[in-house]
Amino acid sequence: MAASVPVQFLFDFGSPNAYMCHRVIPQIEARTGVRFEYVPILLGGLFKLTGNRSPAEAFAGIPNKRAYDRLEIDRFVAKHGLDRYRPNAHWPVNTLQIMRGAVAAQKQGCFERYVEVVYVAMWEQGRNMEEPDVIVRTLDEADLDGRRLYEGTQDAEVKRLLLANTQAAYERGAFGSPSFLVGKELFFGKDRLREVEEEIVRAAA
Repeated sequence: MAASVPVQFLFDFGSPNAYMCHRVIPQIEARTGVRFEYVPILLGGLFKLTGNRSPAEAFAGIPNKRAYDRLEIDRFVAKHGLDRYRPNAHWPVNTLQIMRGAVAAQKQGCFERYVEVVYVAMWEQGRNMEEPDVIVRTLDEADLDGRRLYEGTQDAEVKRLLLANTQAAYERGAFGSPSFLVGKELFFGKDRLREVEEEIVRAAA
């Protein structure tokens, strides 16, 4: 299969559904031969741009909706064997620093490792990744330079790039995470992964 179609994964570490997509994406890459480009965005900023709200806020007063969301997660976890997934007791957290850290990791050449470490910390270990000392310690434990990466979050270019990614996501129609762009086609949510794969196959044929 031709592997020419560009595929972007617009992600924020604060979304458990984005974590689940992160775990399933390698299977889609293996089947299609197409590599996903991970694009860090700031979910809070995207919410402001679109007038959207997090599910925790939007559905706080709808018990049946919250119960169904938990059921959907349980089904997805079981289907894909995501046995290491754990809800994070600190959620929702402010992800500004760890999302800036993702951009800093791109500049410092350790992006893929950084993404994996932070996702594990958030959704397998239940760490409070809003706290600077927790962030630095977590990265250090994974043989990354936690202090250098955290200091990189204050770099003006890092801040600009994260804002630019978020603005570009908004301009292309995104309103939340996980979102996917297959060429110009937008897909939202972990329940659209099948359609994402179908579009990759169609576009690459």
